[in-house]
Amino acid sequence: MPTIHTYLNFSGTTEEAFRFYQSVFGGEFRNLQRYRDTPFADKVAGADKDKIMHIALPVGAHSVLMGTDSLPGMGPALQVGNHCHLSLDVSSEQEARQLFDGLSRGGQVTMPLEMSFWGALFGMFTDRFGVSWMINYDQGQPA
Repeated sequence: MPTIHTYLNFSGTTEEAFRFYQSVFGGEFRNLQRYRDTPFADKVAGADKDKIMHIALPVGAHSVLMGTDSLPGMGPALQVGNHCHLSLDVSSEQEARQLFDGLSRGGQVTMPLEMSFWGALFGMFTDRFGVSWMINYDQGQPA
């Protein structure tokens, strides 16, 4: 059974937003990765290298609030309607493919389901109702 997490997109204020959320919810960041630390850092403008590529803050026992700074040229342009994704962590490759294929049917795939540089099977799409989704299978590693 998948676990659903909320994934928020910001235009340069992810770190500020997540420091605020951390002050409210408490806890420690599970992941905090900047664009400068990615394999494609050479394609990122100098002013954007310190922005957040991925951050995860556990909230409660089973939820994780995640986010990113949406940079121009790195995925879809940020606009109202795509600033929030439902992120599914699944327990098998078969489940990842089944949910990706089923939920994306009739929608728009923005990133095909394939192995990512962080080692997870990952894909993104907007379903036929305009809801943005992420599917992630990383063999039991935390979000």
